[in-house]
Amino acid sequence: MSTTRWCLAVGLVLGIVLAFGGFTALVITVLFGLIGLVVGRIAEGKLDLQALFGKASSR
Repeated sequence: MSTTRWCLAVGLVLGIVLAFGGFTALVITVLFGLIGLVVGRIAEGKLDLQALFGKASSR
């Protein structure tokens, strides 16, 4: 699936959450989405935690 289609799907889901759940449900949904994105990037190996939280002298 292309990036455009994924973004469209995410936008539609967030719109539905906002329409039926209110603003608080939208914020919670976006928060969990970001957590899922970070976990997915770590699982794929595209996010290196050592580079983010490593020693400042190693940069």
